[in-house]
Amino acid sequence: MSHPSNYNPSTGIEKWLDKRLPIVRFGADFMDFPTPKNLNYWWTFGAILAVCLVIQIITGIVLAMHYTPHTDLAFASVEHIMRDVNYGWLMRYIHANGASMFFLAVYIHMFRGLYYGSYKEPREVVWMLGVVIFLLMMATAFMGYVLPWGQMSYWGATVITNLFSAIPLIGEDIRTLLWGGFSVDNPTLNRFFSLHYLLPFAIFGVVALHIWAFHTSGNNNPSGVEIKDVKKDAVPFHPYYTVKDGFAIVVFLILFAMFVFFNPSGLGHPDNYIEANPLSTPASIVPEWYFLPFYAILRAVTFDIGPISSKLGGVIAMFSSILILFVLPWLDTSKVRSMRYRPVARMWFFLFVIACIALGYLGGKPAEGSYVMFAQIATAYYFGFFLIILPLLGILETPKPLPKSIAESVLKKSSKAETSEAPGAVAPAE
Repeated sequence: MSHPSNYNPSTGIEKWLDKRLPIVRFGADFMDFPTPKNLNYWWTFGAILAVCLVIQIITGIVLAMHYTPHTDLAFASVEHIMRDVNYGWLMRYIHANGASMFFLAVYIHMFRGLYYGSYKEPREVVWMLGVVIFLLMMATAFMGYVLPWGQMSYWGATVITNLFSAIPLIGEDIRTLLWGGFSVDNPTLNRFFSLHYLLPFAIFGVVALHIWAFHTSGNNNPSGVEIKDVKKDAVPFHPYYTVKDGFAIVVFLILFAMFVFFNPSGLGHPDNYIEANPLSTPASIVPEWYFLPFYAILRAVTFDIGPISSKLGGVIAMFSSILILFVLPWLDTSKVRSMRYRPVARMWFFLFVIACIALGYLGGKPAEGSYVMFAQIATAYYFGFFLIILPLLGILETPKPLPKSIAESVLKKSSKAETSEAPGAVAPAE
């Protein structure tokens, strides 16, 4: 949503620069951007994610200065960073836990987008760019997990890269390309190190497009209605949301610091503190916690589907669980964005969240017995939510009346709060 610029260069240097590189104007316009006045704290996770990305890039650059991408030296170089490099332990713990914090924030950000319909017209491109960022994050995190060259790093890389061999015709070639040979070895580690270093900068570029896209289409908001009157419905991004985002970032960094300083290895796997040994397979091979839902979906397919083997079916299901997000704007047929006004959809959404959490739990359990059965049920619901429930609800559900404007929704909410706070008052039923 474009808006007229309020920036007026006052000094000679500002006027000269504004004609040639209007970077000051860009910053001023960014701060003056009219933002819906009803955004809640769920909207602060975009700024939190930007901080996480910057932290990961800075700590990653420092770690790369001391890391050696060689199978004989990688594990020892990580120990060297931890023991001998000044504040190397801090850089490593921030970087390792930063990946978990990054994914925690991005999952909350995505669930918020699902709940409030942030993927709907005219924000389809904003949503799809967000899915691209998510895919790049997953690739970056997977390759980064291999670099310490511990037992879980090595065997995780072996298991995941072997999945590509299930793809007909080109699978073996893709696996060989990833390996750089005929097994997970030194060329694999070099490839993964190079890509792990490169991809965060690609993420940074897509994030810039993501921000540009929603500054073109405008922010979504909890009521799901568009800004009609800038003076009544919106406030400048600064200082209203810079302060709000700043507070949320500080709270999030406190949580981050608790892991870094008090439980730095709590989110990792103990087997990764044992150097990689191709001749010794761990009792159970599990990825990092943020991959567990997709790992559960992969293992939930235990049967052949016609000519499709169970292995290929699992690979298709796992990748489809992410790729389906690209077409979500067209699967949800409801004209109402926010699930605040869609009570039936809200119920199904909370069941979807429970299914995702269950998949995360089941992904860390052995692929046997009731664990597989529950994973299959949760997987069926995951896909059913997108392919069956959302399309049907758009046709069958009768939403609540929408507010006429953002200002009306804010005033209605504040009047309800005042009524409920009045002595002896009873809040009206909704």
